[in-house]
Amino acid sequence: MEEATIWPGKSAPHLLHIVGSPRGTISASQDIANRFVEAWSAEDPDRTVGKLDIWEMDLPSFDGAALEAKYASLAGTEMTGEPARVWATVRELGQLFHAADIIVIGVPMWNFGIPYRLKHLIDAVTQKDVLYSFDGQNMVGLLPGRKLVLSAARGAQLGGDYPEKDFDHQIAYMKIWARMVGITDVHAIVAEGTLYGPEADAAARGPARATAIELAKSM
Repeated sequence: MEEATIWPGKSAPHLLHIVGSPRGTISASQDIANRFVEAWSAEDPDRTVGKLDIWEMDLPSFDGAALEAKYASLAGTEMTGEPARVWATVRELGQLFHAADIIVIGVPMWNFGIPYRLKHLIDAVTQKDVLYSFDGQNMVGLLPGRKLVLSAARGAQLGGDYPEKDFDHQIAYMKIWARMVGITDVHAIVAEGTLYGPEADAAARGPARATAIELAKSM
């Protein structure tokens, strides 16, 4: 957990920036997310930012001991040994989300969905008593009051033979996840058509960058 820092007890607003693309500075989703983070930080020097790059960290494998821990948590039974160790890592990861007032996630579209490493993060951290509670009948998200900003990039445009209402498993999935963990204030900034050459890429990024900056100033 060296890639991000928890600031317990800080009164200043804190932002968690999750890097969802492995393409570094050439990534459209990262480019737009960076514009938001920079503009948001510039509004108040006391604001803090934590960065979580899922491509440069070890995410806990969610099999074996982790699954044993998951079902022990659901059943309310005690954990020991390896399951307890894995669960401590999951809870530490969850604290990064609890420490944030705003969560910014770069979300490139991969095969109409989200990158596997982003799904891995979500599957690892979205657990009972970590990001939601469950009493056997009702599920309650534990991140109410947070704001989620999705910086979404698509190489092609949805529409035509691929209508967005049927083929968007990118933003739609992230909104479902947000609802599960109690986040209702969700903003999506979308850049489409980034694979159609440099001019098309610039045309897609330009308005998205402007939207990101204006949104950041309003938060």
